[in-house]
Amino acid sequence: MGKHKKAFNDHPFGYHEVIELEIVTLTNHGVGLGRFTRATGTEPVENWVVMVPFTLPGERVRARVFRNHKNFSEADVVEVITASPHRTEPLCPLFGRCGGCQYQHLTYPQQLEWKRRQVAELLEHMAGLVFPVAPVQGSPREWGYRSKITPHFAAPRTPMPIGFLRQGTRFDIVDVPRCLIATDAINERLTAVREEVRAKAEAGGYVRGATLLLREASGEVTTDYDAVIVETVGTLRLRFLARDFFQNNPFILPAFTAAVRAQAAASGARYLVDAYCGSGLFALSAAGAFEQVVGVEISATSVAFARENAAANGITNARFEAGDASRIFAGLSCPAAETVVVIDPPRKGCDEAFLSQLFSYGPRSVVYVSCDPATQMRDLRAFTAAGYELQAVQPFDLFPQTRHLECIVTLRKVPVAP
Repeated sequence: MGKHKKAFNDHPFGYHEVIELEIVTLTNHGVGLGRFTRATGTEPVENWVVMVPFTLPGERVRARVFRNHKNFSEADVVEVITASPHRTEPLCPLFGRCGGCQYQHLTYPQQLEWKRRQVAELLEHMAGLVFPVAPVQGSPREWGYRSKITPHFAAPRTPMPIGFLRQGTRFDIVDVPRCLIATDAINERLTAVREEVRAKAEAGGYVRGATLLLREASGEVTTDYDAVIVETVGTLRLRFLARDFFQNNPFILPAFTAAVRAQAAASGARYLVDAYCGSGLFALSAAGAFEQVVGVEISATSVAFARENAAANGITNARFEAGDASRIFAGLSCPAAETVVVIDPPRKGCDEAFLSQLFSYGPRSVVYVSCDPATQMRDLRAFTAAGYELQAVQPFDLFPQTRHLECIVTLRKVPVAP
């Protein structure tokens, strides 16, 4: 029995119906959101939400609907009738087709302001907290900042696009010969890598698609997942495997790590525990402000690099332990009342088991670093319930031209009255 395409839901708009509406805000996914009202006709609607990518608040646009959901619709912009004063010409010819960037059509100061506003909205709606969000600290580089990219290709065919997912799709790949948010060194190497991959594909070297890696440090670009990268952050020199997680905007990292250190030190704690320490970025950056720092990481290879990095940088008050995910804080000699914990979990946020262990340990303060403010703000509800109060919210723009950002949230345990 063959597959049947799902029937189009024609409420409240017909397939490819063109409507005119005003964009009122940007979602945290970087999509323009408008509201449409139609008082007459077969499908009257009032304040119906329509998502239109690549549009800006204050713009009046003509848009073509391609999908209706239960309580909102999605549409492609056909024409910008009245443009925002903050609209600018995208630099990349692939903008709007490649799904990598969402904000190239928005001036950089306004990108920062909208990201700040989105964090404040997520804080209110997901954590139930109204709290002043500090202005977003911008990247020293708005273009050419990414030190790592992972282009991919599907099953070999001719022509074979090598690049990133097409906007709004899960499988379709846009061919990207040059990425303007990647460093010059990566783009220079990308040309040769694409030629090598295509030649290998023509020779039958691939039976399925693959993800490529290009990672740069100090002008050298590697495509080897097992290569050792050396990254300089301020006065620190850090070594780690190319495959391992490491922030990929080196130009903002000194300010970013300094902000984490400052927030941690402001707690007045004598000890710091870095609970997702990786190769030691935050622990070693902050070591000078504490009597002792302890890094915990479930990846044994990352722990080995963290120990090497401490020794190579002459840092003697830092130790690193390979932790068991079910016993992360077990065996810590640091008294909780004198300890601040830094956490930088994956995009999905903290799981319940980790939070349960953290709250059982009960540190004086927590500095929560996240690349996804939505999951971060979701987790704040658990912190509030566990007796922690918000002290500071500081976003950093590690990803100009895109909807992504990093956010540093500082929390303090509320003393229990005797």
